[in-house]
Amino acid sequence: QVQLLESGGGLVQAGASLRLSCVASGRTMITYNMGWFRQAPGREREVVATIGWSGANTIYTDSVKGRFTISRDNAKNTVFLQLNSLKPEDTAVYYCAANYGGSLVSMSSAGRIDYWGKGTLVTVSS
Repeated sequence: QVQLLESGGGLVQAGASLRLSCVASGRTMITYNMGWFRQAPGREREVVATIGWSGANTIYTDSVKGRFTISRDNAKNTVFLQLNSLKPEDTAVYYCAANYGGSLVSMSSAGRIDYWGKGTLVTVSS
């Protein structure tokens, strides 16, 4: 079993930056694929970025490429999401996610996630 706890969300103006953190506990996350999803009011939960267990492979959704960066520190059981040049359309609850096994591509589907955090709210004003 693994528990995920997100932090770092907040209210910022367009163009600002935030850094989200997700700390895993219960067991080591070194063998887990990790990712960040987001869900805005009235919309389905969608993948933002994923990272393989070694950190060597990453996948980003098109709308955040060049602005967001996912990284991980396995020694600290932590995954990060750096959000730069934030836009109002980035406003959502951001969820940390973990999968044991499977491909990184398969993690793009919210229905295939093994473990979820409770989310942290990011609000970007115009």
